[in-house]
Amino acid sequence: MRRGQGGARRQVPGKRRRIPLRKRLLVRLLSVSALIAVCSVAATAWLAVTTTTSALKEEQGQDLAADNSILARLSGYAATHSDWTDVRRTVRQLAAETGRRIALTTADRTLVADSAPRGTPLPPRPAATVDPLHTDTYSETGAQLSGIDPRVVGPYRLPAKERAQLDRLAARRKQCYERFGLQPDVVHTTSGRPVITLPGGPDPAAYGASVCEDGRLDTATPTERTALTGLTGLTRPCLKQAGLDLGGPLFLTFDPSGKDPFGGGYLAAKYAAAGRVKTARAAEQCLLAARRTQLEPYVAPVADLFLGIGDQNPSRFDMSPANKAKVIGAAGAVLAVTVAVTALVATRLVRPLRALTEAAQQPPELHVRVPVTTRDETGILAEAFNDLTERRERLEAQRKAMVSDIAHELRSPLTNIRGWLEVVRDGVVEPDPPLLDSLHEEALVLQRIIDDLQDLSAADAGTLRLHREPLRAGDLLEQVAAAHRVAADAAGVALRTEADATAWLDADPVRMRQALGNLVSNALRHTPADGTVTLAARRDGADVVLTVTDTGAGIAPEDLPHVFDRFWRAEKSRSRRTGGSGLGLPIVRHLLAAHAGTAEAAGEPGAGAVFTLRLPGREPPREDR
Repeated sequence: MRRGQGGARRQVPGKRRRIPLRKRLLVRLLSVSALIAVCSVAATAWLAVTTTTSALKEEQGQDLAADNSILARLSGYAATHSDWTDVRRTVRQLAAETGRRIALTTADRTLVADSAPRGTPLPPRPAATVDPLHTDTYSETGAQLSGIDPRVVGPYRLPAKERAQLDRLAARRKQCYERFGLQPDVVHTTSGRPVITLPGGPDPAAYGASVCEDGRLDTATPTERTALTGLTGLTRPCLKQAGLDLGGPLFLTFDPSGKDPFGGGYLAAKYAAAGRVKTARAAEQCLLAARRTQLEPYVAPVADLFLGIGDQNPSRFDMSPANKAKVIGAAGAVLAVTVAVTALVATRLVRPLRALTEAAQQPPELHVRVPVTTRDETGILAEAFNDLTERRERLEAQRKAMVSDIAHELRSPLTNIRGWLEVVRDGVVEPDPPLLDSLHEEALVLQRIIDDLQDLSAADAGTLRLHREPLRAGDLLEQVAAAHRVAADAAGVALRTEADATAWLDADPVRMRQALGNLVSNALRHTPADGTVTLAARRDGADVVLTVTDTGAGIAPEDLPHVFDRFWRAEKSRSRRTGGSGLGLPIVRHLLAAHAGTAEAAGEPGAGAVFTLRLPGREPPREDR
């Protein structure tokens, strides 16, 4: 079995580990910060939009309700007055109630009434048109399909005498309903006519109260008949022009409920009964136009309504307590989430650092490992710490082994020298030449061990001095072979050299002869008689490769990683006198490292061994090209 000479295991520096972009600590911190910022901005924007939208909707709803109220009041004024003479008082009152600026103008922008001081410019556009004959914004029961404000009474307003007569008839019918268990109410329309209503809408006939409906209350009064006659006269020309006049009276009934006081439904029913359903709508339009013509003298002229922000309510928007609570709550929630996320990330980042700190504070003999839980910079730091711990363990073990090996290496020759000297001192043995030669050989062994240790110490400390010069690789091999020719002949081993003439080095010749000499000495010791040791040199690109090949016993695969360990031997039974000091191969490795080169070993059991030295080459001198 082939043995090598020691030294620490050679480690080839690895490439710098690349961290995936998503695993980098900086990227993670930036991502967390960006996520928190985005969430904060999104929450703030959402809250602002929500609260502002809600407040604006509420404000708009209040403004719309106020605007409708203003328009309804002014439309009611126009419906009950034939002009705008006294409207200023109503405008000022509405402005005081709503806090809005209110202005009325004619179609040509002639000012009728304004709640603002004189000279204040009007808003760019009117908010609405006040026209009680063309409106759908006011209704006591809903939108007006006719488009005429129901408060426009005109010629249908009942005088006090007729109103009193109808009130007596209504009171009489109410008493009659009450006798049958009904609870009627009396409601007066804008014209002054009383109307009997039954809450819940029960059918009087179901209670036997049909006798109460004598028809007198539902009959038009003289004033109403006069107005209806006028309406008939206004409606018939339109019907004739459209070819819709069926002849006969137009308004034979009068609806006391006020829903169809002018008999429009009856007029439409007549055309429907005659099979002319499509023309019923045209008949209604004729009736509507006639009504507007009849009522126009009784209403105020059309006016434009301008609305603005009044001086009494300059601040139109104020955040409600509920919205303020939402803002505070959302801000608190964002702050809580931010603190939670930051604490979580900080804990995950600090945990391995704490483990590293605790491990670094432990005594060296514990050799604590840090668990690697991440793949970012912290994880790489933990791996580097573990590697450092392992290297420290190996160095400590090597130091202890080296001290033990050095003590053993020095003890053997010193013991021999001491023993022989004591024997000579005691007169047991005479100091003859053979004894002196033996003592001299032991002293040389000590000297060689000390020299090797000194070289290793200088290499470890980085103080190994080199004297570089151009060196032909072939000349170097010849010098080493010549120095070991006698030893090779004595061992019966053939020593050969093979060199490329173009292989040149820029190296220290003394140190290179020392390195090759150690390899040749090692090869001669482990090559049997009739074997061969070959020194070769060749160029390999910009490098020069030197090899020492033998035909000895070879090296077992499990021993290859240890051949450069200090004081290591494959055969522990071999003596240091026959096996060397165990420091030759470590010296070779350090000498090659000082020349920026590498040393490698290869071999198989029974197939010999190959030691390869690779060094940077140089161009041959001009005279040798």
